Amino acid sequence: MEYKDYYKTLGVGKDAKPEEIKKIYRKLARQYHPDLNPGNKASEEKFKEINEAYEVLSDPAKRQKYDQFGSQWQQYTGSGGRPQDFNWDPWTTRSGGQTSTRTVTQEDLEQMFGGGLGGFSDFFETLFGNLGRQSGGTSQPRGARAVRGQDAEQTVQISLEDAFRGTTLGLEWEGGRRIEAKIPPGVKTGSRIRLTGQGPTGRAGGQAGDLYLKVEVLPHPSFTRDGDDLKISVPVDLYCALLGGKIQVPTLEKSVELTIPPETANGKVFRLRSLGMPNLKNPQERGNLYVTVQVQLPRDLSQQERELFQKLRELRK
Repeated sequence: MEYKDYYKTLGVGKDAKPEEIKKIYRKLARQYHPDLNPGNKASEEKFKEINEAYEVLSDPAKRQKYDQFGSQWQQYTGSGGRPQDFNWDPWTTRSGGQTSTRTVTQEDLEQMFGGGLGGFSDFFETLFGNLGRQSGGTSQPRGARAVRGQDAEQTVQISLEDAFRGTTLGLEWEGGRRIEAKIPPGVKTGSRIRLTGQGPTGRAGGQAGDLYLKVEVLPHPSFTRDGDDLKISVPVDLYCALLGGKIQVPTLEKSVELTIPPETANGKVFRLRSLGMPNLKNPQERGNLYVTVQVQLPRDLSQQERELFQKLRELRK
């Protein structure tokens, strides 16, 4: 049976820390993952070797046993012993034996790469047990316990209009799988939407995890948001501010008419009830729209206008 040098496979020293091993593993797994190298058998085999090495070196119990075995193996072969004559009995884990089995995590595989592992070698199965070959030639845990997939989070960006009305997003997930996600009215930046069973797949037949969408509402050119309330500034000409009048105020649905009382000061704020954002928990309830008046002074005055304003100033004195 061929001896597997897992440290050489990952390109790390025997004193490598767990953080270093994990970092190198992620780099190599991305490089050789079958999805990134379609039809490349060499990359597929390398990917299997990397996963097997990480399975051992990332698990303290497996790594300790592997190091002990490696020391004895090197001593045996170094003294001239033939590999085929090596006594494996003391190192063979029987099917009923106690062994630590920590399959490569969902975070490392399902979320990062997607896809499956492929089989482990005879060397691994002999040394650690609890892994057998099925008819298809793929190693799977004997009597493996179904493990639910981990939850995942994805940030999505939507416009303020979509947050107001609600929308449906089409997302690509796990190997090109398309997910339709309904975004309810009233969501705000930081809202989390749970898509049950749409996350990373489980192991050994376990159910899939959940996918959480973290919403980011993009800034709007006209409106600012404060909870369920909206704020907007609207221009009002000097004559309307002084004498009173009516102006059109935009909302996220339609324009509404606002009456400006005579002698309205610059910066005056009007509250339009229930014209803000819908409440996420109760969309029938709406926040308010706060309208700030920005008085616009006339420009490019004619000679006659200047004279009239001069008379007005004298009258005010």
